[in-house]
Amino acid sequence: MLGFPHGMRLSTLDERKEFYKHEFDVRAVSRWIGGRRGALKFAMIPGRRSGIVAPRHAKDKNNVVIIDDWHRAGDVRSYALDYLPEGLYYDRNRYIDVSKCARCLSRRRSCFECDNYDGQQLAFDLDPENVDCPYHGHIGVKMQRDRGMSFCMIEFKSVRRQAVELAAELREDYEDVSTVFSGRGFHVVVDDESAYALSKKLRTDLASRIGKRYDIDEWVTAGGSRLMRLPFSLNALVSRKCMIIKEERDLVGFDPRTSKLVLPEFVRQRSLHARTSFPR
Repeated sequence: MLGFPHGMRLSTLDERKEFYKHEFDVRAVSRWIGGRRGALKFAMIPGRRSGIVAPRHAKDKNNVVIIDDWHRAGDVRSYALDYLPEGLYYDRNRYIDVSKCARCLSRRRSCFECDNYDGQQLAFDLDPENVDCPYHGHIGVKMQRDRGMSFCMIEFKSVRRQAVELAAELREDYEDVSTVFSGRGFHVVVDDESAYALSKKLRTDLASRIGKRYDIDEWVTAGGSRLMRLPFSLNALVSRKCMIIKEERDLVGFDPRTSKLVLPEFVRQRSLHARTSFPR
């Protein structure tokens, strides 16, 4: 059972289609891709957690569908319009030639030893369900109650504060640090070349050290999970856009329930309709 703050809910297939057809910012995604064309993979999860999946792709509901044959950002949107996924992601790994990945027969869980591997974006995943809540307990209790993906505003405000502090701390060592609202929590990512070059051991040690003070998913930082939600995509679990938050002042008071930055048009329109149709 999923529980979210007021107004945050699952998106329908029609709403996903509406978003990717009319609102998905292809130009912004293209700018975000920058010089990584040919070195970057994308992925989709059609309906693993929501249970909502396009009928023609029902067999892939729980799978990770890899996109490694794209040429431009518009191709990624075409895939999204076909699958109408609950989540659209990018692979944090950087490859010398991403086309070689499609022919890879290796079943290794890590790409770190591959000759085609060219580094991995350093990332810290702050999810609200990782926070010990006075009302909902710790993550173990939440999992037992089938609330492992649920969160409240107490938990959200905690990871929001942590995102501000962690980003400031990382900027003491790195120059290219970004904070991204994932639809539920925050990703703090580092794109300095020195960060891409970190070894598996250094990432694991860093994850352990940071994890003592912040509610991160350590296995993400260590490289065990490579997928991150794509900025400008729709998180269909909560009907919110995944967006880069550029200024710290915008992050400090950020509220996912009301911020126009992250409300998709279908949520705005329904909210407007509810206000105008209310009897006076």
